[in-house]
Amino acid sequence: MAKRFGGQYSPDGETSDLDAVTPGAYDKADVSPVGARANVLFMPAIPMVFLSLNDGAIGLVAGLGAAAVLTLAAWLLRGGLQAEAAFNARKVARKPGIPRKMFASALTGIGIAMAAFRVEPGVIAPVLYGLAAMGLHVAAFGIDPLRSKGMAGIDTHQQDRVAKVVDKAEAYLDEMTDAMRRANDRRMEQKLQGFQNKARDLIRTVEEDPRDLTAARKYLGVYLKASRDATIKFADIYSRTQNARAREDYATLLDDLSAGFDARTKKLLLEDRGDLNVEIDVLRERLQREGVPVRPSDEI
Repeated sequence: MAKRFGGQYSPDGETSDLDAVTPGAYDKADVSPVGARANVLFMPAIPMVFLSLNDGAIGLVAGLGAAAVLTLAAWLLRGGLQAEAAFNARKVARKPGIPRKMFASALTGIGIAMAAFRVEPGVIAPVLYGLAAMGLHVAAFGIDPLRSKGMAGIDTHQQDRVAKVVDKAEAYLDEMTDAMRRANDRRMEQKLQGFQNKARDLIRTVEEDPRDLTAARKYLGVYLKASRDATIKFADIYSRTQNARAREDYATLLDDLSAGFDARTKKLLLEDRGDLNVEIDVLRERLQREGVPVRPSDEI
């Protein structure tokens, strides 16, 4: 009789504990905010250069200048889209320091105006083309966030301290990703991503409430640095020897780190909720002393 095939890599096959992906590994898969419509804006500069080679001195300068300006605009747009994605991903964030998307729109208009000058020397036609291109660019990609969000009541000095710690923590996580590529082990990459998601949960918690920085500083500094060093060491060893024991030890380390970071995040959230409950109770007592009717807390 026919027998259904089953194995480790079959849909219903069993997976070993070592190869089990850390929960949450796919919850926050990174998707590049820069799509094809942004990347294609690098293309117009290429034909612009070649078409201007036989246009004389003025046409050549205008063509090369237009190509350079359009390339700079496309590059700024990429940075603006990435900054906007990071802004939208956070509950608490400052507005971008440099409005890259708006600069990209303006430069696109200037570049198109310079390109139009090659064909129709003058002022009116190039300006009209430039304004049209700038308007279409804004319509397609929008403008940069103009206001910070979630910053009310937050000490900006403390927020700056958090930003420095967060930037360093994110750098450690990026270095871990780069190192893991050398190991060429998809399962370990997925398990590492699961740990990184837990670490970023802690990072976002601290960003939302900078008062948690003291309790989380060791995790975002010492522990992440040690994790980075361990990842680099594992990647170097495993890429050369394919040592199963090293793989098992590193997988266990990632599981322990994921559990530790997850526990710290939950503890911070519980402490924040406890602080909120204390503030609510104090406010209720003050209202009662002022003679304001207050419902029992279990009715709220």
